Amino acid sequence: MTSTRKLLFGISILVIALFGLGGQAQQRTTGVPVFQVDPFWPKMPDKFWTGLTRGLSVDAQDHVWFAHDTVEGNANPATKDVLGAAENPPLAECCIAAPPILEFDAAGNYVQGWGGPGQGYDWPKQIHGLSVDYKGNVWVSGEGQGDHQIIKFTRNGKFILQIGKPGASKGSNDTENVNRAADMVVYPKTNELFVADGYGNRRVVVFDADTGKYKRHWGAYGNKPDDTIKLTRRAEGDGEKSFNLVHYVSVSKDDLVYVADRNNNRIQVFTIDGKFVKQGFVSKDTLSSNGTVYSVIPSADPQQRFLYVADAGNGHVRILNRQTLEPIGFFGRWGRGPGEFYLLHNLAVDSKGNVYAASIRDGRVQKFVLKSLPSSTN
Repeated sequence: MTSTRKLLFGISILVIALFGLGGQAQQRTTGVPVFQVDPFWPKMPDKFWTGLTRGLSVDAQDHVWFAHDTVEGNANPATKDVLGAAENPPLAECCIAAPPILEFDAAGNYVQGWGGPGQGYDWPKQIHGLSVDYKGNVWVSGEGQGDHQIIKFTRNGKFILQIGKPGASKGSNDTENVNRAADMVVYPKTNELFVADGYGNRRVVVFDADTGKYKRHWGAYGNKPDDTIKLTRRAEGDGEKSFNLVHYVSVSKDDLVYVADRNNNRIQVFTIDGKFVKQGFVSKDTLSSNGTVYSVIPSADPQQRFLYVADAGNGHVRILNRQTLEPIGFFGRWGRGPGEFYLLHNLAVDSKGNVYAASIRDGRVQKFVLKSLPSSTN
């Protein structure tokens, strides 16, 4: 090896080491978890090309699943031409569109991919939400016009159940259909599907996870949703009376429902039955059209002391004290490198406390390894 090649090799190793040691922006505050990005995760098959990446979930085996728009449907013509791709078979060495739903193990190895139109169900025009429940079933939602359905599959892609029908929504108080539902989660204690029904409606809606039977729904502050309220964003007071794009929902081990009210820059917390408990704001005065609360998910420690929030407007994964809802730290920033986000969209946490982050515009999911967890919160 020549001296020049040795120098270049050494620089490459140094750059990788810096990223691996937490080269991404992180607010170093006492009493918060510390993460470092794994720049080699996942190990994407050579010819796979992913489109806009939205849905993200971790299953009981710590396998990571994510959903994306296949290249054929969403890449612009210039991108297709440059890649010689977006065709199957490919026009050049790179690439073929990856299947809409992808599964990787914790080490980042590709396990399987599937999805798309089929018999007995209505595949969404534009895939958005993805959730793998405690039984290993996979739930899919869409945000395309007329995507008023949620579909349930086995982990291998066999159709099980569909809730709602395309183009059939009657608004936020409909008990049979959703309207461009953003995401969903099944709560094991009650075997209920909690849906962030937020692109077309303004509510959380709950269904039985086995039968799809409607159970209940609610809007902001636990009230009946009202689709006639003008949607705005206020930086003062208690915020708006209506949800303004319900983008994510999660349920903690102590039976609290956390709702990402994306364009109101806030989190609202409810009981399982929909009774309002409290709310908290994230960078309340951010004016970006993206909003600051794309998803909100509890940490994996036994007490779930923290909440992780995908703040797309500012390019951070926010760390909140779950009891007070106060932001106490963050990591990540806008950008395209390891540990950076080109429109952060969704988060997931595995059993070891590692955080996975999906960002839309660079079509990828990154793994942030938990390096330290404080013994107590401040």
